[in-house]
Amino acid sequence: MIKGIEIIDLGLLLNQEKILVFADFHIGYEEALNKQGILVPRFQFKDVIKRLGKIFSELKKIKIDKIIINGDIKHEFGTISEQEWRETLRLLDFMARQCKEIILVKGNHDTILGPIAKKKKVSVVDYYFAGDILITHGHKIPNKNILKKAKTIVIGHEHPAISLREDVRTEKFKCFLKGKYKRKSLVVMPSFCLATEGTDILKEKLLSPFLNQDLKNFEVSVVADKVYDFGKIKNLL
Repeated sequence: MIKGIEIIDLGLLLNQEKILVFADFHIGYEEALNKQGILVPRFQFKDVIKRLGKIFSELKKIKIDKIIINGDIKHEFGTISEQEWRETLRLLDFMARQCKEIILVKGNHDTILGPIAKKKKVSVVDYYFAGDILITHGHKIPNKNILKKAKTIVIGHEHPAISLREDVRTEKFKCFLKGKYKRKSLVVMPSFCLATEGTDILKEKLLSPFLNQDLKNFEVSVVADKVYDFGKIKNLL
């Protein structure tokens, strides 16, 4: 995608640093919907573990040093639900077997993350630098002193997706975006929440202040059975 950064399914591999980055698991999403009276089956955690297992299997020859979760590992804002507590701890245990260290970058849903992080002894940070790559959730712009150190910025938060139509059938796919933010390379990660595909970048309002700009020259990489290069957004409009 960018020199030294490789798309691995819904994650990013920083080759030189041997770091895997994921974003926006939103563990507990189904329970939150259930509380609103929306009955959905709680299948996501099982599918997440299965999909992560395939990623780790693909990378078994690489000794991953760190796994960074770029915000919103859990869904609820002001509490830790029963599902979040149970499944987030299990997710961290599963990841801990694949690397030396796990780092949680705080997202906008991560207002109450301390008890989980403390129990599993994982670090919680506002942002993380891997060399000149700034990993930040994307719901707010870091201060200029942080930004000036970065050549590449990796964000989550937006949950980008794109709808593709064939005859009468339309299907939405998660995707990566690559573009610029103030002359710096900007990579937008899809969510690892498997209960929803995300925000259609061609039709829906975007949330991240990093994306409050003309996106026509951003490049789209669709994640399906493999990663597909769909070129620039302006060619998809």
